Amino acid sequence: MSYNDIVGTIGVGIILIAYFMNIFSFIKKDGALFYVMNIIGASLACYASILINYLPFIILEATWAMVSVLGLVKVLKKNSY
Repeated sequence: MSYNDIVGTIGVGIILIAYFMNIFSFIKKDGALFYVMNIIGASLACYASILINYLPFIILEATWAMVSVLGLVKVLKKNSY
């Protein structure tokens, strides 16, 4: 396995674990952990896509990470009041 394969696999794995944990109610879909896992996973997958220069997944994963950042900010703002 090459470096970009390892990075991409870890990133996608984190996203899938977050999804699995959410579906089986181990974590809340609107909880900070869900968003943090998605940010980390999507960022790693985006980086791996950059390494292999595959634009469709760069766009997908960057968007996924940015939307997750917005979700995390929303949760943190909600919990700070």
